Amino acid sequence: MKPNKYALPVGLTAKAHGSADAPSTETAVESMANDIPVYPKELSWLSFNARVLQEVEDESVPMIERVRFLGIFSNNLDEFYRVRVADVRRLATFTKGSKKKEEFSELLGNINEKVLRLQARFGNAYTKVLKDLGKHNIHLINERQLTDGQREYVEEYFHREVLPELEPFFIDDRDTMPLLNEASIYFGIYLELEDGSLRFAALEIPTDILPRFIAIPHREKKHEKVYIVLDNVIRACLVDVFRNVLPIEKAAAYTFKISRDAELELGEHVTQNIVDRVAKSLKKRKQAEPVRLVYDSTMPEVLLQLIKKKLKMGRYDSYTPGGRYHNSKDFMSFPADSKQHTYRAIKPLPTLPDSANIFDWLNEKDRLCYYPYHDFRVITKLLASAAIDPKVREIRINLYRVAKNSRVVAALVNAVRNQKQVTAVVELQARFDEQANIHWSNELSDAGVEVIYGVPGLKVHCKLISIVREENGRDRYYSHFGTGNFNESTARFYCDFSLLTSDGNLGQDAYQVFDFIRQPHLQPAYSHIWSSPHSNRPNILAAIEREIAAAAAGQTAEIFIKCNNLVDREVIEYLYRANAAGVRVRIIVRSMCALLCEEKGLSDHIKVISLVDKFLEHARVYAFHNGGDQQVYLSSADLMTRNLDHRVEVTFPLLTEAHRETVMNILELQWQDNQKARVLDAEQTNSRIANRKSKRNVRSQDAIYRYLKKREI
Repeated sequence: MKPNKYALPVGLTAKAHGSADAPSTETAVESMANDIPVYPKELSWLSFNARVLQEVEDESVPMIERVRFLGIFSNNLDEFYRVRVADVRRLATFTKGSKKKEEFSELLGNINEKVLRLQARFGNAYTKVLKDLGKHNIHLINERQLTDGQREYVEEYFHREVLPELEPFFIDDRDTMPLLNEASIYFGIYLELEDGSLRFAALEIPTDILPRFIAIPHREKKHEKVYIVLDNVIRACLVDVFRNVLPIEKAAAYTFKISRDAELELGEHVTQNIVDRVAKSLKKRKQAEPVRLVYDSTMPEVLLQLIKKKLKMGRYDSYTPGGRYHNSKDFMSFPADSKQHTYRAIKPLPTLPDSANIFDWLNEKDRLCYYPYHDFRVITKLLASAAIDPKVREIRINLYRVAKNSRVVAALVNAVRNQKQVTAVVELQARFDEQANIHWSNELSDAGVEVIYGVPGLKVHCKLISIVREENGRDRYYSHFGTGNFNESTARFYCDFSLLTSDGNLGQDAYQVFDFIRQPHLQPAYSHIWSSPHSNRPNILAAIEREIAAAAAGQTAEIFIKCNNLVDREVIEYLYRANAAGVRVRIIVRSMCALLCEEKGLSDHIKVISLVDKFLEHARVYAFHNGGDQQVYLSSADLMTRNLDHRVEVTFPLLTEAHRETVMNILELQWQDNQKARVLDAEQTNSRIANRKSKRNVRSQDAIYRYLKKREI
């Protein structure tokens, strides 16, 4: 009999990790986890971005939404290079040993190869979108397509608004390139002078000051809308940028942009103020080495080589030739506002009755909300009520990412004014929100809020509120457990769960999490919740192990997971073992999935789908059959090593049957989706669900809204 190449060691159980409440210890599973077969997580992430691109290519998607998905794809790719590719590049550069270096170098090559294929698809999709916009009388034209009247308008706009903001600099007579802003796009400018000599310059396109898309007069049809990008306004008047400086015969501009390593270097100076450390590290990030150069593929070779030389880019850096335009992320805010070309906004379902006291409302029963279907204002109402309620004496909250004009922060400040004791844990290392969180931490601290800047060595990522209210001479806890941030803006399009509860045991658990954050030497003992870095990993593995044991005993065994990322090798190894035991495993993953899907002898019983639609799927759900006594947990933690071992995360149970039923029905609707769901096979090709047995079309994000309209929270 031919041996199974995916055969896994037997006899490895979650008991090897100690008790369910203890930190996991070194086991045979952990020591062999690096050898299990996985799909490279970076390539899996690119498959996720390909699913975003599918929304651009899908002509059934409203026109302006397709344009916005162009922007999402571009913005995603920028962040991918700043974070994930930068990590691989760092490993390729500094790892010792030729074999490991070769592996990382090969991975970089595979990444760049896949990116080039995606960029080609992006270019085709971009061209198609422009044509389709034109069919709807929305035109995005370049400087060569201007009518005489439009050119006159553009030239007048250029001299009035644009020229005063331009600061070109020559790059052919200097040793190094001036510090470039990675958030910006630049022109590499090729200048041919009247005497036949060449000069080369660069120019930042001032999109931080001026709009990227400029409305200009229509051509023939009065009801048409015509736009030109700022880049092309400058191109139309490029010679004027250097007028009275050089005798220019010919000028041409080619866009380029860079991505820098986004890793923060905080150092080990524990006595230094954490706010200062993050602020200084952010300044260093602006000067970090470039890891990627994206450029116009028609750029003359002499100019391209000059830019590469001045940027001092090396062998492990990425070079991506592209089209004429970059920073397509600006398409996320494309100005056309026609409602017929966008998704119809849903009206959030009511939560708290207008006349109700929120604490009486929570005393009736626990409440489960699912945003954006439910009205997120229930959170701001909870905090605003707590701020002025005479019986409330203390508020504790985790802040990871908040809205620009945050009502959450405003309520906390008002609570201090009303002499409440307020503690806010502000995570200063929330990637790309560091500067905003420094601002909010200062605002809160100045107002009298006790601000805690996380835990040394751990990011605080849990989504908790703990309110202590004095009732009948004793303390009563009102708590929030969630999967998403306290952010009014993202709650309009991120799908996340919130559990609002007055349960005393859950309340004490939430309160103790804050005690641990304040005093991380404590070993918390929770009644119901699991937490990272203590008990999430061993409890998740133990739950999988119970399903394995049930299957081995011939009993029903099922696991249903919904998460953003599944990349932790030990969890994947346990899921492979569940497959071998015959456990039915279903997974809905939004982004990265390192588990090899649909591999014979490895993952036959594991089915994985992904959903990209009008809302961003962000919730984490871990459900286990558990011998018929179903367990359903919601969590702030993804199945990533960083979330399980290096962050403060909370996984919490749904204690009421009605809430478990609601969440499982939502998951089943998503599993039945045959419109937006994609199957993740062994190569993660993102094929549509074609063979799902269904008498009707199911688009889960619409179906969930209809379902929740009929159901009380």
